[in-house]
Amino acid sequence: MKIIIAGAGEVGFHLAKLLSFESQDITLIDPVKENLYHADSHLDIRTLRGDATSIKILQDAKIDAADLVIAVTASETTNITISVLAKQLGAKRTIARISNTEFLEHQDNLGFKNFGIDELISPESLASKEIELLLNQSAFNDSYEFENGALTMVGVNLPRNAQMVGKTVQQAGEIFPEVHFMPIAIQRFGTQYTLIPRGDTKFKEGDQVYFITTPDGVEELYKLSGKTKHTVKNLMILGGSKIGIQSAEKLSKAGINVKLIEINPAKAFDLADQLPDVLVLNGDGRNVELLQEESIHEMDAFISVTGNSETNIISSLMAKSKSVNKTIALVENMDYFQLSHSIGIDTLINKKLLAANNIFRYVRKGEVVAMTKLNNMNAELLEFIVKPDSDICNKNLVEAGLPRSAIVGGVIRNGIGNIALGNFKIEAGDRVVVCCLPRSISKVEKLFL
Repeated sequence: MKIIIAGAGEVGFHLAKLLSFESQDITLIDPVKENLYHADSHLDIRTLRGDATSIKILQDAKIDAADLVIAVTASETTNITISVLAKQLGAKRTIARISNTEFLEHQDNLGFKNFGIDELISPESLASKEIELLLNQSAFNDSYEFENGALTMVGVNLPRNAQMVGKTVQQAGEIFPEVHFMPIAIQRFGTQYTLIPRGDTKFKEGDQVYFITTPDGVEELYKLSGKTKHTVKNLMILGGSKIGIQSAEKLSKAGINVKLIEINPAKAFDLADQLPDVLVLNGDGRNVELLQEESIHEMDAFISVTGNSETNIISSLMAKSKSVNKTIALVENMDYFQLSHSIGIDTLINKKLLAANNIFRYVRKGEVVAMTKLNNMNAELLEFIVKPDSDICNKNLVEAGLPRSAIVGGVIRNGIGNIALGNFKIEAGDRVVVCCLPRSISKVEKLFL
């Protein structure tokens, strides 16, 4: 695919890096020379210095041959302008990064597609949604919903007391005869190796395991994994960032008692007016005495979403030391992801990764409607829509020809999630969720073309 990325900031560079690894034809545009220098010297891509709202610059980038244009500059209006121009100049598909969440809420009514924008993404909204989902599934350290929860991916680290430890996948499944969940990926403790489980694969203590589950299977997974679901009633958020504000607003409306700490006095006063149902405090969240005065030990969850990754990690560790059950930290450095479980924070989230996952589905072949990469694991989770002429259509899974490094986690049919075993017959219109290692992606894609 020929892909043009406008904006060499954190999201743009990260996308260019991921896509270049897949041998895509990438052109990265940015007006600042320094922003392009690192990409030009480290990535196998074309860089172009200039303003992507310039028609000449877009023509120099061969916009008329572009399969995908991704506008992820720091300016929302610039991104919208680039997308509109790109579509008028011949680009097949456009994606614009925005910060105004009202655009997302009303995108169908406003008709963005009519004037050339195929997709709007907000990394902040994606992060806020991820936080909300993680708090709803408080015992799990990773979570992703397909079709409003018809199927859900959850990640869990297996403690010693988990019922499934020492059992094979088949033996664990026999504890609950009604099949409501499917293990799709395992990472052994202390390794970076990703394993696609089979019936004879044995669960071990310390395994990071990802499951696909129907709504009925969530409680079963709590029992099998030795985890206890804690209802979040009291929540502390550190940082009045866009993510902090969106999370505080949504979660307070859901009936959670939210305290938000913001270090900037003027901003704290503004937030107090903006969020009437949230207790906004002005102070430094790294101050242990302040956290103790605000009853950190009574919190069910602690979220740190300041603009500083180190502050978020340290404050989350501090909250964990005060017996807070659930801690979530926003980090910008991808290398920190390897540390999350070893240092004791429940979940690290990253805006760049969330945005990249959201965009990546447009790069995959076949009709991909959702996609996510598993944290710290070399595997992708893809949701395909089955076409009448797809190779997999009207076949039982056992006959479908899936490579061993891929597994079908579940199938959504008529809005209902199903855990699909070997004798499950795939039909046109089904939404099939597949977990696969990078080496098998092209084979999986061919089944759904």
